[in-house]
Amino acid sequence: MFDGLHDIDWASMEHAYGSAEEVPALLWALRSPEDEERRKALDRLYGAVHHQGSVYPPTAASLPFLFELANDSATPGRAAVVALLVSIGRESLERGFEDDGTEIEYYPPMGCAQAVAFLRERGAQFAELARDPDPNVRLAAIGGLGLFLDDADRAVAMLRERLAAEQGIAARLRIVQAAATLALRLPTASHQVRDWLAGLAGLAAGPAWGPVTRLAALIQRARCAPDEIGEDVVPAAVGLLRETARALPVRRIAPVPSRPAAPTDTVAPQIVAAFADLDHRTRVYAPTTALLRAFHEALGAQVTERTTVLAEQLSSPDPGSRLDAVRMSGELMHTWRGDHTRLLLLVADQLPTSDQEVAAEAAAVLASCHPIAAPAREALAAHIDAQRAVHGPHVWAAPDVLLRRSHQEAVRALACLGDARALPSLLAALDGDVDAWRAIQVAGHLPQAADQLVPRLCDHLRRIDLSQQQTEMSATAILSALATLGDPAALPVVVDTLDAAVRHEQDRVTRSALKALGAFGPAAAGARETIRLLTTATDAHVRPAAVAALWAVGGDLAEVMPLLLGLLGDRITFRISDAADLLGHIGPPASAALPLLRNLLTHDYEWVRVHCAAALWEIGGQAEAQAVLNALLQAMAKNPATANHVLTCLDRMGPLAAPALPLLREQLALPRRGGRFQSIDNDEELQRIGHTLITRLDPPAPGAAAPRTA
Repeated sequence: MFDGLHDIDWASMEHAYGSAEEVPALLWALRSPEDEERRKALDRLYGAVHHQGSVYPPTAASLPFLFELANDSATPGRAAVVALLVSIGRESLERGFEDDGTEIEYYPPMGCAQAVAFLRERGAQFAELARDPDPNVRLAAIGGLGLFLDDADRAVAMLRERLAAEQGIAARLRIVQAAATLALRLPTASHQVRDWLAGLAGLAAGPAWGPVTRLAALIQRARCAPDEIGEDVVPAAVGLLRETARALPVRRIAPVPSRPAAPTDTVAPQIVAAFADLDHRTRVYAPTTALLRAFHEALGAQVTERTTVLAEQLSSPDPGSRLDAVRMSGELMHTWRGDHTRLLLLVADQLPTSDQEVAAEAAAVLASCHPIAAPAREALAAHIDAQRAVHGPHVWAAPDVLLRRSHQEAVRALACLGDARALPSLLAALDGDVDAWRAIQVAGHLPQAADQLVPRLCDHLRRIDLSQQQTEMSATAILSALATLGDPAALPVVVDTLDAAVRHEQDRVTRSALKALGAFGPAAAGARETIRLLTTATDAHVRPAAVAALWAVGGDLAEVMPLLLGLLGDRITFRISDAADLLGHIGPPASAALPLLRNLLTHDYEWVRVHCAAALWEIGGQAEAQAVLNALLQAMAKNPATANHVLTCLDRMGPLAAPALPLLREQLALPRRGGRFQSIDNDEELQRIGHTLITRLDPPAPGAAAPRTA
């Protein structure tokens, strides 16, 4: 067994966490009769050797030994080994090669090409594994037929054979998926696979295959040729979805297994919640979810058609199907532009459901989509009121975990809309000890309630012990909320927090406190001396924040300008950008910076060029217009993520921004969301400014129809 295993210099190779010298022991552990030992080894292989899908040289080097395990009937848990082999091969293809088959070069080198070559040489062995007596091995091996078997006729014949032989839904879904993968990989298989799938999906197929298999065939046929999706495909899919809902049993959502809580004295609650949420979101609750994700991917920018499909998914009697559909709805709205009013209302319709997990997911999606979620406002308010009426005013801290999450997410979503009806629950959260940090995150959206929120936020800030590193996130969140609310009553506690942050070397909290003081403006003048001392700080973020705060609270231009000019000459790019932003805020009195700003328009990082160009316009005005415009348009063409910042400056340039019209139209014509981080917030702002600019720079002729906005 494992001939040649120790001839490999594993220690000279590295995986995600360093030396790969542990790989032989992990491989041997997969032979263990002990379930727990095998589980730990498999977890480590996925966690380090195949970390998040990565394929390192030791990943590829382990393949012969994994294959030996997979082919040995004495290996316990062979299905898991086969699934690992298929995963390594799939990820190698996706990460290691361009769409045209060109190998992607990585440095340091990866093992993708080596892995694919090895698995393709053994493609026929996947056909044998797909006939294995163990149904779990067969299920794991099916994907290999589409990925690695290069004999197209044999692969198609094998898939047909397996579809006729397998009765389980999971196996049939995987077989049809493998057929589409084969067609996409091998042009010689494309026509026969597409014809076969079309036949399976059609009415002539009859009831023999069942609606799930027919739906899979319809969707995978669409995946093979998304450009050929006709008008009849979505209605057909909706009809099969209805049949599928009737055919599959309705199941309760299985509770998420409890996990040991992270030590609260060393880990911030936000971190604990983030990992719990990640675990929650990676779960799939319905057998057809992966299939429907493939359909949505094939439909792409067809928002109306995808909404029609999601409407059917959201009407399923199966709560797991609805939960997965809610998540897909959020993904659609986050990724693609369009009028999402109908989808928002469909998601809001999930709030009154008796299944709190579905309701919580719906509220979370509405919160994440808050820039466009106004149509769901009344549904959120009604949901919150109903929960408070039934469960009392302290439902935010309800002992039922699912009820608590459902209420908290709905309150946060309503607060993000600036709706004061969220306030009672937020105040209850801030007055209590359960998940107050969640309320703090959204408190800044309710400036009309600053008189009630600020005292409570200050009380929380006073109680934070900055000698503990894990308190950083809580402190910065409160400081951000106080800065947004802008009530000078918070000044004493902000100053005290700044002092404590400096004393305990909490640089991020120091920066946040400086930004908060800057937001209060001249009202914070009493903190000038403390701020001044920090303008020479060594931390990369603290120093520019201190200079900005010094100016905001009433600093002297003669004192601030040398500091800003020094930051402009820094090698750290964000220091340059921060300095440029403040210089632009100062405007023409900062003319001493013009020569440096002009020189920085040739900087090799486009973000620096954008910030400096914006500052150049604010200081130099029309005389700098051509250079500013060139820098902005070149940066935006190279990196579309700069679009929000570019458009903000163009908006201030007025008619001089007219040469940007072609690029603006091109940007707004894109169906996929753009802007920095491609977030809804940034993209909605990008569209708003863009349409305003186009209307201003090129107004429609009298009587012409107004341009349609996204």
